[in-house]
Amino acid sequence: MADWFDDRIIDAGRLPLFCFFAGMMVGFLFIRLSVRMIRANVSWWPGNVTPGGTHVHHMVFGLGFMVVGGVAGLAVPDDFEGWTAAAAALFGIGTALVIDELALILHLDDVYWSEQGRISVDAVFGIIAVTALLLLGLHPFFGFEPDEEASGIWQAWPLLIGLGLAVVTVLKGKIWTAVFGVFMLLPLLLGAIRLARPQSPWARWRYRPDRPRGARKSHRALQRENRLRRPVNQLKNRLEDLVAGRLRQ
Repeated sequence: MADWFDDRIIDAGRLPLFCFFAGMMVGFLFIRLSVRMIRANVSWWPGNVTPGGTHVHHMVFGLGFMVVGGVAGLAVPDDFEGWTAAAAALFGIGTALVIDELALILHLDDVYWSEQGRISVDAVFGIIAVTALLLLGLHPFFGFEPDEEASGIWQAWPLLIGLGLAVVTVLKGKIWTAVFGVFMLLPLLLGAIRLARPQSPWARWRYRPDRPRGARKSHRALQRENRLRRPVNQLKNRLEDLVAGRLRQ
């Protein structure tokens, strides 16, 4: 294990990324433990920070950690690897605290324990997944390198195709497929070609009854959602509830 860490992390220059990943994990697990303890009214847990009666959300502390970690990471010379790694870890902790309240930032309302609050957990899981793939050595858009023999915009044609497929996949409501498809071509192709999810922007634009075959595609998409995606979403939600705490019903 130590040899693998030296070879794939330290020697490959991924130590700051690993520290960011570890900071994200620690920050997310700690804050979810904290809010669950507060929610359960555990007497010995410190509880919310409320100076002068103002509830200071943990994203405020996260912003502070991100600013300090980000500036330190930019200011410290590359020769000081230990300090750079520490700054990356601090930035990761701050990122977890901020993204954990993404739903509150988005809705400007206290939806933390409601169904709308699930977007925060999805975002944290997504960032952790992408960081893990980068740590494993996968490269976005299949290790794209400019084609030096081409000219102008054609130097980046693989990147443009990959971006286009990713955009279509996101518009079809397949966020996780797009996340993993950025690193693996086959999921991205399947996500862009196959039917959109029923409530996605693509379905609202393309599957209208007034469009050719729109009603039939809408019906097929709804059938596929109920048959395939709903059980997967239920399993994902149970996993999220286990890690992050059960939402209000």
